[in-house]
Amino acid sequence: MTTISRLFDNYPAAERAVSELEAAGLPASEISIVSNNSDKWYKTRDGKVDRDADGVDDRAEGAATGAGVGAAIGGATGLLTGLGLLAIPGVGPVVAAGWLAATAAGAAAGGVTGGIIGALTQAGVSKEDADVYAEGLRRGGTLVSARVPDGERARFEAILDRSAVNLRERGAAYRDSGWTGFDPSAEPYDAEMIRREREMYDRQRAAE
Repeated sequence: MTTISRLFDNYPAAERAVSELEAAGLPASEISIVSNNSDKWYKTRDGKVDRDADGVDDRAEGAATGAGVGAAIGGATGLLTGLGLLAIPGVGPVVAAGWLAATAAGAAAGGVTGGIIGALTQAGVSKEDADVYAEGLRRGGTLVSARVPDGERARFEAILDRSAVNLRERGAAYRDSGWTGFDPSAEPYDAEMIRREREMYDRQRAAE
C-alpha cells in the first residue's frame, strides 16, 4: 500500500473526490478527510449540519425537496457519514474523518505539537509536502489522503487530480508571500481571512 494526498481549496471539491474514490472501489477505511472549519460551515450544535450557513439544517432541506439525508449534505456516504469535529494546533477547528484524522487527533490529545505534520510524515509524506498540506488546511483548505494498492496508484491519483490544488505551485505562492513553513504555534486563520484566501484563488482560476 502507498499513501497519496491532495489539497483542495474547499470542502465540496474534496467531498466529490472522496465519493469518486469510494465509487472506484477504494474502501472508506482507507480514506481520510480533514477540512478547515474556522468559518463554521459545519455545525453540530443541536445536531445541525448547516454547510450553507442559512440557519436551516441541510438534512431537513434535503428531506423537504425529496432528497435523502446523505444527498442533503452532498451525497455523503461511507467515510463522509463519520465526520467529527476536532482541533489541530496551528490549524484550528477542523471537520475530519478517517485514519489520518484519528492519528492527528491522537497526537493533539497527547500534546504533540504539530500533530498533522507527524500524521502525514508517518504516512510517508515528505516533510516539505506535509508543511504545504498543513498550511493549506490552515488557510481554509481540505486535505484528502488515501492508502491505495501500489499497482493502482495512478488510477486513484487521476481521480484526486481532477480538482486538487497543484501543490508545487501553491507552496511556491506561499513562499513568495514570505511563508517559510507550517508553524503549529501560529494563530489559526479566522473566517474573514479564509474568505479572502478563497476569493484570491477563485480569481486566479477564473483568469487562467
